[in-house]
Amino acid sequence: MDKREPKVVVWTGRGCGACVRAKQLLDAKRVVYKERRLKNDPAIQRAYARATGGARTVPQIIVDDHNIGGFDDLVNLERTGELDVLLGRADPQPDVSWWQRIKRALRP
Repeated sequence: MDKREPKVVVWTGRGCGACVRAKQLLDAKRVVYKERRLKNDPAIQRAYARATGGARTVPQIIVDDHNIGGFDDLVNLERTGELDVLLGRADPQPDVSWWQRIKRALRP
């Protein structure tokens, strides 16, 4: 069975440090993505609004048609392992209780 790579788009802006860090994280994971630069062009701004559901900040990272949000959201998904699930690189983890999630979060 041939697994297809998900389509990843990173919307960025000029001079955006969080955009650079988001791309660095994706590069480190060897994720192929397309960078779209937000500009003062009404057509590009409309495309950005449609793609992100009206987000007002950059970066915005979209995996297939799922807008995962900005850099902090990307880091949180990476920390929990959910990013690999979205990228098709891991299977979803079984549901765990809130107590198990707290214990995991408190581990050093």
